Amino acid sequence: MLKDFDEAVAKYVRPGSFPLAIRMVREGEELSERTKRSHRDMNIKVAVCQTFSMARRYGWQLAVGEEDINCPLALTAFGFKEELELYDCGAMCAGMFTETKQAGARTEAQVPKFSFKEYKYILAAPVSRADFVPHVYLVYGNSAQIMRLVAAALYKKGGYLTSKFSARLDCADICIETMKSRDPQVILPCYGDRVFGQTGDDEMAISLPVGIEEDLIRGLEGTHRGGIRYPVPAYLQHTPEYPEHYYQMHDAWKEKDKDKK
Repeated sequence: MLKDFDEAVAKYVRPGSFPLAIRMVREGEELSERTKRSHRDMNIKVAVCQTFSMARRYGWQLAVGEEDINCPLALTAFGFKEELELYDCGAMCAGMFTETKQAGARTEAQVPKFSFKEYKYILAAPVSRADFVPHVYLVYGNSAQIMRLVAAALYKKGGYLTSKFSARLDCADICIETMKSRDPQVILPCYGDRVFGQTGDDEMAISLPVGIEEDLIRGLEGTHRGGIRYPVPAYLQHTPEYPEHYYQMHDAWKEKDKDKK
């Protein structure tokens, strides 16, 4: 199914970077030998959004855990470190994303979170190269490409997708919210994703829960038959309009034709 999913996204959406498979790895699960670790293999500590960018741009399979990640917000949300009062009180938000600690505390309270030590690693790889069973798929693209995937996700059941946005911690929306809700999430790349993941101003994303593969493939095929395409076709079957003085040429040709007769 991974192969079919990847081929359908490539055919109907044509994203500019690899669609990703993501798995939350528990204590005791083995990582394959070809899985890279940022601290062990590159001697760097990273943000989670940075990890996803490496995987989708380089084609690598990477796993990051407590020893690999240096973003304190992600360490908290993913349960790699204990949640502290310093986080809960809104101090990490205030003065940057919110005016006050009180407003920041409301934001932090709504960040989706895993429980402490629930998982050991975040594992990510291109769908076509993953050697594991994912929990979530992640596709970056421009707004038209993400619209194409939204239409496909709704093809069978109809209705609307509902997503949450806060301009920060999009990694939590991608993994935690999608796994807990079991619903696709449209992802507005957060500030950190743009700074550390170097996600472009023309990019956004969608995360999709495992189990949606067959319906999404049918949705891509069905909406394609219905005329929803990417690249979006321009409507070209019309008569153009020009500046008024251009039509003097047509009048002159008409006069010339009259003279010939």
